[in-house]
Amino acid sequence: MKSPISGTMVKIFIQNLGDSFVKHLLDSKSITFDSRYIDDILKICDSSYTNLNAIKQYANTTHNNLQINPSPENVGHINFLDLTFTRKTTSLEIDIFPKPTTNITTISYLSNHPLDHKLAAYSYYIERMFSPPLNKENQLKEWTTILDIARSNNFPDTLIRLRQQIQEEINHTTPPTGSKSNTK
Repeated sequence: MKSPISGTMVKIFIQNLGDSFVKHLLDSKSITFDSRYIDDILKICDSSYTNLNAIKQYANTTHNNLQINPSPENVGHINFLDLTFTRKTTSLEIDIFPKPTTNITTISYLSNHPLDHKLAAYSYYIERMFSPPLNKENQLKEWTTILDIARSNNFPDTLIRLRQQIQEEINHTTPPTGSKSNTK
């Protein structure tokens, strides 16, 4: 576990497992989507071809030391990384999922840190708001959350709005509208 090569070995092992055991499930349409980020795996399956228990049972036979514990869709929702996917009749809706361990504390604007360090978390939050294709309602909700976090850490709204405008220019997107403006 402490060897620098451990991460690389895990990637090779998981990639080999995917090539050996998942590829044919994708080819046969038993699984319609497969994505992995480190140890978080998202698989979408067509229930007319297979079911969650069959996939779990199959996956748990692929290697003696591996056991998967899937989190099934719950009333049309499933969380993956920091996103929530909601199944609609003809599409998927994406929203930001705040994990239970999410903390609203960032470096305070009043602290003696370089401004770039203070703004790093907000750059991430704003980029995350623009990266997945959120609908305007979910984007507005996330923008309000970002402003609330900034206010609780003594940031002036104008500074966070400036950071947002920079990110909009980078992404060529339109800003969320209707957000509260309590400029300090």
